[in-house]
Amino acid sequence: MQTRLPIRAVLLLVLAASSVAHASDERDKPSVRLIMLSEHPTDGTRPIYVKGQMVTTLRFEQLVDADKTKMSDWEGRLEPLAVVRNKVLLEPIRDLNRDEGIPLLVTLADGTEIPFLVRPPWHKRDGGWPPILDQQVDVFKDRESYAAMHAALMDALKKNDTLAEENERYRKEENSVDHAYATLLANGHAKKTPFRFVMAARPKDPDMEMLVEVFSGPGKAAALITLKNTNHGDTWEFAGAYLTRDLTSYTKQSFALRMTRSAIAQGQSGTIAVVVDKSAFEKDGQLVDLALQIFRSDGNQQVMVRMDRTLIRQ
Repeated sequence: MQTRLPIRAVLLLVLAASSVAHASDERDKPSVRLIMLSEHPTDGTRPIYVKGQMVTTLRFEQLVDADKTKMSDWEGRLEPLAVVRNKVLLEPIRDLNRDEGIPLLVTLADGTEIPFLVRPPWHKRDGGWPPILDQQVDVFKDRESYAAMHAALMDALKKNDTLAEENERYRKEENSVDHAYATLLANGHAKKTPFRFVMAARPKDPDMEMLVEVFSGPGKAAALITLKNTNHGDTWEFAGAYLTRDLTSYTKQSFALRMTRSAIAQGQSGTIAVVVDKSAFEKDGQLVDLALQIFRSDGNQQVMVRMDRTLIRQ
C-alpha cells in the first residue's frame, strides 16, 4: 500500500523571483590575492575585482605617488580615489555591471606605472563559488624580496590545500550513490531511481521558463529544476547552489548535484538535479525543513525550493 505524504508537503515549494539578490556573507566572502609583477613587456593590465560599498585595498612594497595615481571615468561609480602611504583604497558606490571596467593607473614613488582594470566579481563558468572578489591585493615588484617570496609561498600552500580538497571531493563523488541518482535525474531517468514524484511548479520569470519537480525517497529527497533560456541574446550561467536549514542561516548542508550544462544560451534548456540525504534534514534528533537556493552568475537568486522534511520516507 502506497504511503501518502502529509498535506503540508503540498506547500513545500517557495519559489523566489530571479530579481532577488543573495545575501550570504560566505558567498560574498572576499579574498586576499597576490600579484607578482613581471618585467616582460607583454605583461598587461591586471584586473581588480570589487563590489559595491565594499573597500578594496591595493598594497604595494613602496610608497604610492598620489598625484600621479589616477582613475578614468569613475565619477558616479566609485568614491574618490584614496592613497594612504603604500596603499590605494577603492570603494564602488554600487555594484558594477558585468561589462563595466574602470581603468586605474598606480604610480609608485620610483616612477613605476602599474595599470589595472577595476571590474565586478568574476564568476567561474564551471559553477565555482564564491566568485573572485578582492578585499586586499598585495602587489610585489621585487620578486626576490623576502616579503614577496614569503607571500608567494603562502599563496602556493593555499592553492595546494584547495586542490587537495577538490581532489578528495571528486574522489568521493565518483563513488557516491547520491551523485549517481542525481546524474540519472538530470538526464531524465527518474524511473531508474528509488524516488517518487510528489509535485511540480512553474515559477514565473520573464527571461526563463522554469519547471521545478520534487521527489520523495527512502531516507532521501530530490529536486529537479529544468530551465529554458528565453532571454534574447544573453547566456544564463550557473554560479552555485546552497542548501540551508532556513533562509537566514549560512550553514550549508551537504547534498549531491548534477547538471546537464552550466551555461544555457538563448533558446537552450538545461537541468539541475539535487539529491539530499536524510542526515542533512536532522537537527537535535529531529527532522527539519530545508531551503535549496540556486544562484546565477550575476549573483542573483534564480529559484528557491523549500524541501519539506516529510519528503523523507522511512
